[in-house]
Amino acid sequence: MEVQKTNPLGTEKVSRLLLKFALPSIVAMLVSALYNIVDQIFVGNKVGMLGTAATNVAFPLSTICIATALLFGIGGATNFNLSLGAGKRDSAQKFIGNAITLLVFFGTLLGICVFIFVDPLIRLCGATNDVFPFAHTYTQICAIGFPFLVFSTGFSAIIRADGSPKYSMICMLTGAILNTILDPIFIFACDMGIAGAAWATIIGQIASALVAAFYIFKMKHIRLTRQSFVPSLRMDLRLAALGTSNCLTHLAMMVVQMVTNNVLTFYGAQSQYGGEIPLATAGNIAKVSMIIMAVIIGISQGLQPIISFNYGAKQYHRVRQTYLIAILAGTAISILATLAFLIFPRQIVAMFGSGSETYFQFAQQYCRIYLFCTFLNALQPITSNFFTSIGKAGIGIFLSLTRQTLFLLPLIFFLPMAFGVEGVMFAGPIADFLAAGVTAAVVIPALHKIKKKELLSASL
Repeated sequence: MEVQKTNPLGTEKVSRLLLKFALPSIVAMLVSALYNIVDQIFVGNKVGMLGTAATNVAFPLSTICIATALLFGIGGATNFNLSLGAGKRDSAQKFIGNAITLLVFFGTLLGICVFIFVDPLIRLCGATNDVFPFAHTYTQICAIGFPFLVFSTGFSAIIRADGSPKYSMICMLTGAILNTILDPIFIFACDMGIAGAAWATIIGQIASALVAAFYIFKMKHIRLTRQSFVPSLRMDLRLAALGTSNCLTHLAMMVVQMVTNNVLTFYGAQSQYGGEIPLATAGNIAKVSMIIMAVIIGISQGLQPIISFNYGAKQYHRVRQTYLIAILAGTAISILATLAFLIFPRQIVAMFGSGSETYFQFAQQYCRIYLFCTFLNALQPITSNFFTSIGKAGIGIFLSLTRQTLFLLPLIFFLPMAFGVEGVMFAGPIADFLAAGVTAAVVIPALHKIKKKELLSASL
């Protein structure tokens, strides 16, 4: 097939390709996570525990933006690569145009809705009376940047799929660096407090979106026309189908965070810790675990163009090889993270500002128990994206729901009824273990089937 000869996705060494595509993807995901983490660190040191809790309350709403971005960004990228691998360049062009249209529309819609309904939304996300004024200020300003966050995150996936992972990385890094520079200036030098953190965030997001938008005119494998941006219901449904797995993973994280915030506030108020200490702790630990998950999800997104193209081109040995290398890399990183969580919990929590000894006592215990099975966390997201990348959206969606929705959410709800606020801690490792078991049971037979296709293809 001629397309295989001209596209390095079908010829270049798999390990080199995975590094080439995964590294920028990891940076992009880390940047998305670090926007909130950097704010939380500076706010925690300026405003204190209530400011930290406020950024935690806003975090689920930012997660909705990332989920929306991945729905259309990964959906567009996957369909784009599958079409290119099959030699269907016209379809590839239309998929990208529709993805851009959807990213702009839904990003704007999200920003408007959050700005208008900010008060009930932050209450829903677990804001207590003391945290509410800080959360209101921070969230309403951040809503202005939501359209830019959705576009830059979603279109970065498309840029990687077009064979420009370094440019994708530059898009995200531009905003992150700008945000990090402006945070201390606005928060401390200008004495804007938590509002300064929010303004620094949206300025960074606007910068990333502008850099990403410029790439529309530089795409390597297609040229977009006005017709490309006209919505097609058939293509939009296919975009959503192949982007749903990644989207649901983040939506599930959002729901879990919201439920966790409310459960910790309720049961924390009945304990020696009060409502604010568990709420602030959960936010800090969620942000730390998001760093590791950003690396894992970055690997899973990095394999997408490689697997999609080679599956479309029927090069099954490269499909299987890419998946196995990704799993090994993700597991190694997860093991190192688990060791850090077990050995250095106080140092990790201390990054987000000071607190009472009671606060650090609870936070260390929460970190060690909740993140105990982090070493298993690579299997589910990488495997979920693997199935999505070969066009099996249903399996990808199911696996994306296992940890957060099928296991973690019920455990967070029911365990505290028996064990109080500490019950939330044990929900994490139990859900990790169950999700890994289900994922292994699904992927092992699938790899055997791909191996058979590989052998059959070699014999022809």
